[in-house]
Parts: sequence; structure tokens; C-alpha cells
Amino acid sequence: MMVLRVMVILTAFAGCAMAAGSGTTGNTATLSDAVDLVESGDYGEALVLLEDLNRRESGNPDTLNMLGYASRLIGRLDDAFTWYGMALAIDPLHRGANEYLGELLLETGDVAEARERLAALEIACPYGCEERDELAEAIAAATQ
Repeated sequence: MMVLRVMVILTAFAGCAMAAGSGTTGNTATLSDAVDLVESGDYGEALVLLEDLNRRESGNPDTLNMLGYASRLIGRLDDAFTWYGMALAIDPLHRGANEYLGELLLETGDVAEARERLAALEIACPYGCEERDELAEAIAAATQ
């Protein structure tokens, strides 16, 4: 199963890289605008904006992470796995992607893999950070 996920992620990443530079829109929306939409619960609109942003700025792990998060929140779990994997392929210690992927893994019952994301966060922020603390709490709650 994990090998299949990695293959899907790498295939999606390659397609994303080929799409880079294929033109831009006149849209000047930013990642901050997309985060605001996610925080307000407008996940569908956030995804549209994030996908456009990803086409314009392909390879930004923050954008890829938010694509994963918004996808997860509307139940598109396979898409979320892909986006988080792409973010982590670029930045393996990305705090947000590691936390959110860990939470997604917990949602799908994969506690061992979630612990691996926590281990990555322990490297990324050895003195503690919000992402590490939140994933640790989620793992503890899931294993009680």
C-alpha cells in the first residue's frame, strides 16, 4: 500500500513539474488568501485558488501542504496523501505537512506511520513546536 502511495505521489509530482510554466492567469491571489478561505471553511474555493497558485508557483511546499489540508477537510483523502507527499518530497522536514499527514494517517488507522511523521517533527523542531505538540497529542488520543 505504501509503495503504491509513493508511486502515486511521484507520478503526481512529475505531472505538476511538467505543468509549471504552462502559462499563468491574471490572478494575484496569494497563499495567505487561500489560508483565509480554509480558515473560514470555504474549502472548495480554497482548492481552486490553491490549484491556480500551484500552477503559477509549482513546487512550493507550503502551497502543496495547504492543498493537502483543504483536500483532507472535504474528504478527498487520496488527493491529500498526494499533496502532502509532494510537499515532503521537496522539504522532508516541512512542519505543517508532517503534522497534517500524521493526522491523516491517524484518520486512516495507520498509527505507526503517524509516529514516523512525529519523528520527523522531532528532528525539524527539537526544542518543540506547535505542529509537533499537536501531532503528539493526536497520537496519544488515538492510542488510548
